[in-house]
Amino acid sequence: MALDAWLPVGHKFPDGAKVRVVVYEGANWQICDIQGGGRALVAHDDLVDRWVDAGLIARGLGNHFVFGDQKLWALSCSADQILCPVVEGNSPENKAEALSFALALKATRDVDAESPLQDALYVERISRLLPTYSISARTDDDVVLGYWLTGGATVSAKSFRRLKQTMSWLGAGHLRDVVQAAGFEVAEVIPADRSVGSYPMPKSKEEPASREAGQGAPSIASTVFELAGRPDLAAFFNEHIVDIIQNRDRYKALGIDFPSAVVLHGPPGCGKTFAVERLIDFLGWPSFEIDASSVASPYIHETSKKVAEVFDKAMENAPSVLVIDEMEAFLADRETGSGHHRVEEVAEFLRRIPEAARNEVLIIAMTNRVDMIDPAILRRGRFDHVVNVDFASEEEVLSLLEKLLSTLPKEDDVDPMPFARDLAGRPLSDVTFVVREGARLAARSGKDKLDQESLLTALRAAPAREREGAKRHPIGFIR
Repeated sequence: MALDAWLPVGHKFPDGAKVRVVVYEGANWQICDIQGGGRALVAHDDLVDRWVDAGLIARGLGNHFVFGDQKLWALSCSADQILCPVVEGNSPENKAEALSFALALKATRDVDAESPLQDALYVERISRLLPTYSISARTDDDVVLGYWLTGGATVSAKSFRRLKQTMSWLGAGHLRDVVQAAGFEVAEVIPADRSVGSYPMPKSKEEPASREAGQGAPSIASTVFELAGRPDLAAFFNEHIVDIIQNRDRYKALGIDFPSAVVLHGPPGCGKTFAVERLIDFLGWPSFEIDASSVASPYIHETSKKVAEVFDKAMENAPSVLVIDEMEAFLADRETGSGHHRVEEVAEFLRRIPEAARNEVLIIAMTNRVDMIDPAILRRGRFDHVVNVDFASEEEVLSLLEKLLSTLPKEDDVDPMPFARDLAGRPLSDVTFVVREGARLAARSGKDKLDQESLLTALRAAPAREREGAKRHPIGFIR
């Protein structure tokens, strides 16, 4: 897709570089290829001022100039210096490239501890990730690093085992160097390479007791997936996913090779994404995501092509998890869709979902509007389980509050029960916000422990939001 370039082809920057074509753009920045090789970052002065004020770039770096009524700044980079948005980066080709990004991330955080970096620009020339300050949900730095290193997989650099599975081309010791260079600790034991067809198992909370002499090989330690505040959903995952993985031979003997695909549906904020993220962490598998922002395209065939690429990557790194988020955006009923384009997209999913399951890819889809999904997609054999997830009850909220508060120093009079009553039926993000905001307020007041009054103040700062047609339903199957 052609981008709306601020500068004409052949425009000469103050340093002599000439514009060839724009390759990436944002609200107040563009990246263009320059004639003769290399790239240039062009930004509005107000964005550059934010970088300077934050200490991310020196005031004299780059060149300021005026084009028309625009006050702009440009920084040219040679062909061997990576310049691109973090979300557009390919997996590094060698350890040196991986280290360069890791060191840039660390250098950025040493200067700016707060700005979100998931939408940042990676400028290798100055070893910095320059935030673009776009409005989007914050992603933790360890996930930003994992996303860059894997070329698009949503995997935390702290989950060393998962990262190693995805980056099999880089030795474990070298990968450890990269992760530590970014400022993260690697506490996990580096596993031996697994044989083809075997599953990396969730780690037990306790090591099994030693075997008696003459006893056969130890059985797989039983590990239970736990989800604070959502016991019913945790029970579903344990029965239909975890148990099958932990007892593969027993299930395979009865014709069940791999867990079936799952659809989670419910209103925004009910905790679908949180639950899936916790399950991925528990399994320790590489994860990949398909959503409207990553694959949608106005051009015929382009969306289907991007979908196929994600499926291929997930199968190459199997066993893995493929998350389909906001599936109503591109899997709506073909009868109400936009002609051939929509039919082609749905057909690609119809073909790929069974193939992925045969190749040990666990598919979990999420939607706020299950009624909009094409019936052929939801047919058993593709998604065997369609599970309704609603807002948490008072008991569930209390469980989550107790879990969150257990990790914080707090006064003896802290009582989560009143908050559970007020937060019941609200998004789980509200629960997390109240605890986090309460902790912030306590720290701001000079306290070293979380107190009830700070939590009450935080609760008042997060008033309930009315939801149209709000009605609670228990977790359960609709089909």
